[in-house]
Amino acid sequence: MPASTTKSRGGVATLEPAAGATLKLALVVPTLNEEANIERLVDRARAALDGAGIPFEILVVDDNSRDRTAELVRALAEYDPRVRLMVRRGERGLSGAVLDGWRNTDASVLGVIDADLQHPPELLPELYRAIAGGRDLAIGSRYTAGGGVEDWNLVRKLLSSAAVWATWPLQRRGARAKDPMSGFFLVRRRCVEDVSFQRAGFKLLLDILIRARIASVEEVPFAFGLRLGGESKASLRVGWDYARLLARLYARKLGFARGQAALDVTVEH
Repeated sequence: MPASTTKSRGGVATLEPAAGATLKLALVVPTLNEEANIERLVDRARAALDGAGIPFEILVVDDNSRDRTAELVRALAEYDPRVRLMVRRGERGLSGAVLDGWRNTDASVLGVIDADLQHPPELLPELYRAIAGGRDLAIGSRYTAGGGVEDWNLVRKLLSSAAVWATWPLQRRGARAKDPMSGFFLVRRRCVEDVSFQRAGFKLLLDILIRARIASVEEVPFAFGLRLGGESKASLRVGWDYARLLARLYARKLGFARGQAALDVTVEH
């Protein structure tokens, strides 16, 4: 494979693949007490990516779980060095975990998938092909044609629809997504480098759609499944963090935004 060159810049470094190089994927899996799912998730992701001939690494970013999540990932890493573990101490939150994982890789394609198997790892090659074909952002989408959700009650569906509707005025024409709340997506590194995203909460994709340098989006449909093990991380705090993100994005759109201070996070490799 042709060599790549890296230029250092503030925040996430810029990676410039050599001509003809195959794009490497770094897939971040944020975890908190996911011992029931993490081995199956990693095994299925490796099988899908290996089967498609995609160069990759999987970074499990664990928020200091109290169960055996970190122990199981260390065992997987001993067997396959493409699996890496980062344990964060002093901070929790999905968006921050994803950003910390992305800062610790030189891959030119950055991705995220939940550990609970509600996102099908078998969709990764299709998302990757969208990026390799020239898209800046590829989203595993519940709301594009062919996608869906399983066993959601009416209240949850209405709340989700309202949350998506609230983002529509914020999204840019030509780069809008029907599922801006998805936690399953791939993005080109150059589109997100040196952008200060909100670290709190679960909705990093929305921040990327609005603030990153995204010119093209492809949504790949999937059926959002049921959690197979462990406990959901949904809570009132998640809703509050989403409201804060919307408020900040609307303030920025209206010209009232303020700078965001960086957080000091201890990361154990």
